[in-house]
Amino acid sequence: MKNSVRIRVVNPNTTASMTTLIDDCARAVAGPGTLVESVTSAMGPASIESHYDEALAVPGLLAEIARGEREGVDGYVIACFGDPGLYAARELARGPVIGIAEAAMHAASHLGRGFSVVTTLTRTAGQAADLAERYGLQRFCRGVHGTDIPVLELEDPKVRGVIAQACRDAVADDDSEAIVLGCAGMADLCEYLTEQVGVPVVDGVAAATLTVQSLLTLGLRKSGRGEFAAPGPKHYTGLLAEFGTEGAER
Repeated sequence: MKNSVRIRVVNPNTTASMTTLIDDCARAVAGPGTLVESVTSAMGPASIESHYDEALAVPGLLAEIARGEREGVDGYVIACFGDPGLYAARELARGPVIGIAEAAMHAASHLGRGFSVVTTLTRTAGQAADLAERYGLQRFCRGVHGTDIPVLELEDPKVRGVIAQACRDAVADDDSEAIVLGCAGMADLCEYLTEQVGVPVVDGVAAATLTVQSLLTLGLRKSGRGEFAAPGPKHYTGLLAEFGTEGAER
């Protein structure tokens, strides 16, 4: 490991106050010699609550990954529970790129026989279940529960009690042994919810930050072979012209 490493935490939505919360939670767990820098996407939706939002968040996310590569960033966290653009970001980056849903679900699978996801809008529950299947963790994921609290309302302290009750209900209904928080905007609630619910509560921002840090500590970088090799040179047009890969460093 280098004397110090840089981890860039990318908030793929455009709400700066959420980036501040995310940054606080990532920095709280980073070890000595790890520089955490959190950035807000310069383009895209104010919050990500649908497939449409997620698709339009990806260009801004990839722009931040590309900028990080130019600036010598060592690894990245994608701070949205849908893990938008994760595989495309891995193509661009030399170092590890970890999504918060990916990291949280893996962490929760180490803590008990099953976990429940408690998230924001019920309409996104299917997306969370799909992620558990993608990561090979569907046998651990016993349920996904929406609170129908919009992402941008998570900053209101009044919703804490609603989320806590949803977590208690999920544990009872699913017979789960851990809770995964299904939104980066919930990242600061872990300690409170663990006390309220009585089972481990996993925040993906912290879990992903430490996963990236651990991989870098082990001296591991992304494989440049196969599916996640850097994309080949290609011309893009229209609004995406700046994303063309002609002449990109390989």
